[in-house]
Amino acid sequence: MQPTQQQEAIEEFWQHISHCDHVVQMYETEESFLDTLEAFVVEGFRSNDAIVIIATPEHRAALAQRLERNGISVSAAASSGQYIVRDARACLARFMFDGWPAESRFIAMVEELLAKAREKHPTVRAFGEMVALLWEEKLYRATMRLEHMWTQLCQRESFPLFCAYPKASFDAGDPAICREVHNAHTRACPPL
Repeated sequence: MQPTQQQEAIEEFWQHISHCDHVVQMYETEESFLDTLEAFVVEGFRSNDAIVIIATPEHRAALAQRLERNGISVSAAASSGQYIVRDARACLARFMFDGWPAESRFIAMVEELLAKAREKHPTVRAFGEMVALLWEEKLYRATMRLEHMWTQLCQRESFPLFCAYPKASFDAGDPAICREVHNAHTRACPPL
């Protein structure tokens, strides 16, 4: 099957991210989100990066299925330490207290994941949807705090991070806070 112009555009986008980019996607459909996430991860495998995925069970399963269709053995990549997956809600439970992220616990958790990822792969890329879960729970200030903590870690630890939010959750939100989310990132994914 020939890639579409949109698929080619997103592949090109992921080939040119920097090691400290914090990228956001506001997606309209699960399919467009998964297409973008798949391209992000496949480019990581092509570049021999370690890949950290912090996602919901549904998104982890859908991504694994897509990677297998691309000829990537998810179990082999996980065994080698190149592909590290974690549950987004379980990760949130490690550092969220009374609806607010505890910075030291968050940093410790992410640094632990980065250290594991870098055991065999000097470069790492990460995807996380913890912020989308907080946003969904209407914890807007906590979402912004977590986005800023991610940005600081991306810059300090030199790794690209991809975040994604369902666009529908923003349509009913305060436009000023929605702009803040966009501004907390260095780049936005091209729409699919």
